[in-house]
Amino acid sequence: EGAELATGGSRRGIAVSTLAEARFFAAGGFGDILYAFPLPGPERMEECAALARSLEAFQLLIDDPQALALLRRYLLPPGKRWLVWLKLDCGNGRAGVLPTDPAALSLARAIAEDAPEEMRLVGVYAHCGNTYGCRDIAAVQSIARDTTAAVLSFVET
Repeated sequence: EGAELATGGSRRGIAVSTLAEARFFAAGGFGDILYAFPLPGPERMEECAALARSLEAFQLLIDDPQALALLRRYLLPPGKRWLVWLKLDCGNGRAGVLPTDPAALSLARAIAEDAPEEMRLVGVYAHCGNTYGCRDIAAVQSIARDTTAAVLSFVET
């Protein structure tokens, strides 16, 4: 009920951190779900593929070339493509590729250009988990500004 309220009844545009949550919301009629955790290993890919086949939009995060190679081994039916976000690490240190690392741009290009019939680069994604330890609003705002600047600089590049 909370997710339906948060989406204004559209049941679209939610982010989850586990595949169990994705299945729960899919069963509840949500058709546009971002699995906001870097692509899992091969043991969870069939589950991701099932969600991608059944939902209007099942979106994933990728942060390394091995994950991209793994994703390419799971073809979707005609008319379906993997919807991929490049996960950037803008200071959190938990997951993602550094936006200043030349490998980040190479990975973005590979997602966007190597197999356009199989996948689409939806965008870049950064999570400000490094705000969790902040003690005041100014510290949170500083991290948000730094993250925004890093993401915009990467996108411009």
